[in-house]
Amino acid sequence: MTTSTFSNEFNKLAGRLQKVIVGKSLQIEKTLVCLLADGHLLLEDMPGVGKTTLASALAISIGGAFSRIQFTADLLPSDILGSRIYRRQIEQFEFVKGPIFANVVLADELNRAPPKTQSALLQAMNDFSVSVEKNHFELERPFMVIATQNPKGFHGTYPLPESQRDRFMMRISLGYPAEAEEVEILKIHHGRLQEKIGESFLTLEQVAMAQAEARAIQVADSVMKYISRIVCAVRSHEEVELPVSPRGSIALMNAAQALAYLRGRDYVTVDMVKEMAPEVLAHRIGLRGMSSLSAEGARNDWLIGEILQRVSVE
Repeated sequence: MTTSTFSNEFNKLAGRLQKVIVGKSLQIEKTLVCLLADGHLLLEDMPGVGKTTLASALAISIGGAFSRIQFTADLLPSDILGSRIYRRQIEQFEFVKGPIFANVVLADELNRAPPKTQSALLQAMNDFSVSVEKNHFELERPFMVIATQNPKGFHGTYPLPESQRDRFMMRISLGYPAEAEEVEILKIHHGRLQEKIGESFLTLEQVAMAQAEARAIQVADSVMKYISRIVCAVRSHEEVELPVSPRGSIALMNAAQALAYLRGRDYVTVDMVKEMAPEVLAHRIGLRGMSSLSAEGARNDWLIGEILQRVSVE
């Protein structure tokens, strides 16, 4: 499958996803960028805007398994990873896999669970494997976590640890639909005639091959130096308390490669880096004196935009 061929397939897939997620073509493109870059996605949104629908539709479209984990205060790590159960019939313990064993995992309201439970995702997101007691399991690829997060201040929420936020390649928001889009949604749902994705559009093998080809997209030294200047500008900014790690700069390069691949280009441009920088970098930084997650998110977005305007392209 060539770059141009997959670009055509992506356009078809994006069109199918837009039938169930109305008016969110840009967010759908960025979700597919995250998938092709072999990353995980953080959605900061209010309930009811289509997060579960997007995740399940994506899993169906690539022929993968989908699971949804509803995070609550009493959720245990074993509820995510799985546990050993004694089978009396065979008089042995058997490991029963948890919902983490899927291709697309929706971690709904991730920050409603305490940090210990949140951290159960860390190994899976970073190493694509799970260790339970003495057992080690490799996760089927492709593997993607799409997590939703409620604004800080909601009853019973815990802030995501910095290490957890850093494992998410991108953060986006679906947002509420515009008036015309709301009307279209009502028409689709009128009479329970909601559009369905149906059968898979791509295979897991095709997605894995596309991920490998996206990683091979050329990145010139000048573009790498531009990424480095952006990250260094974030680290030296007087408002930044928690800067971007090298994992963040690698994620920015990989996301730009995936965007180039989707658009049928065989190299990354500076403009592609600029386009992906807010979604890749903003959620990774911590600002001094910020107590509200929503306020911090808006300020982070502004700060990245301001840095992009003043960092030179050489």
